[in-house]
Amino acid sequence: MQRTWHLHVVSFIGFLSLVRLFLPLLKWFITRFLLTNPKRLKRYGSWAMVTGATDGIGLAFAHELAKHGLNLILVSRNPLKLASVSDDFRQEFPQIKITIIPFDFSSEGGYGAIEEGIKGVEVGILINNVGITYPRAMFFHEVDQLTWTKILRVNLEATTWVTRSLIGPMLHRRRGAIVNISSGAAVVVPSHPLYAIYAATKAYVDKISRSLHVEYKQFGIHVQCQVPLYVATRMVSVVAAVDKPSFFVPSPEVYAKAAVEQIGIGSRCSPFWAHSLQWFLAELMPENLLDTWRLSIGLHRRSMS
Repeated sequence: MQRTWHLHVVSFIGFLSLVRLFLPLLKWFITRFLLTNPKRLKRYGSWAMVTGATDGIGLAFAHELAKHGLNLILVSRNPLKLASVSDDFRQEFPQIKITIIPFDFSSEGGYGAIEEGIKGVEVGILINNVGITYPRAMFFHEVDQLTWTKILRVNLEATTWVTRSLIGPMLHRRRGAIVNISSGAAVVVPSHPLYAIYAATKAYVDKISRSLHVEYKQFGIHVQCQVPLYVATRMVSVVAAVDKPSFFVPSPEVYAKAAVEQIGIGSRCSPFWAHSLQWFLAELMPENLLDTWRLSIGLHRRSMS
């Protein structure tokens, strides 16, 4: 009798372990096929703001939101590219309004240009997409002060400041959605050697997003951390030599379509199905094995650069 009781306990613990392993895939399936309803986006408001909006994921996000009829505030450091993107959008989506704000988040100084650009505009959705990483794989002691200072400004300060500036009006209206883009480098794998500062800043994005989700969901504000792995963007092509989409690496457009469908659903997600699968597989592997694997990749990229 005593032995049977022990077997039941061990079996139950094993069952809970399996549930924990399969939970990310189950959660992805439920949100992807049962809960998505992109038509709900306008309930947050008629305007969406996207940072880093002229390339990669940011550009694809803006395009996807425009397809759903949302007016856009586009923020990026290159005024010529901003003008070009806004012209293209106006031709494709003549029914929407577009405001552009040229701003370099890596530079010192205040955020006056953004404050002026959002004044009087009821921004319902914020996509905090802007982010930078190392120019190449480097040990921590090799990262010069200018590089790591810019990473902190863009990945930490910008996300914090823009969120802080818009969450007040959202609170007043009792509605809004904030999407902060983290990284698998900070969430899916236990370490990201030779890109340590970048990974640490993206871990900050994850933690502040999940904390704000708990703080503000009672007021109708949905704060979500999205965790992409590799997406075929210009930044990824530089640091990881990934220059085209594949089975596990979506194009920015494919990623953004999946990402927009997940807005407002849960505090954290990895919208693209193959990324969720990779996350699930990573959960099955011992951390020291993942650490060794990531270190070998970092050293290889350092030698190639």
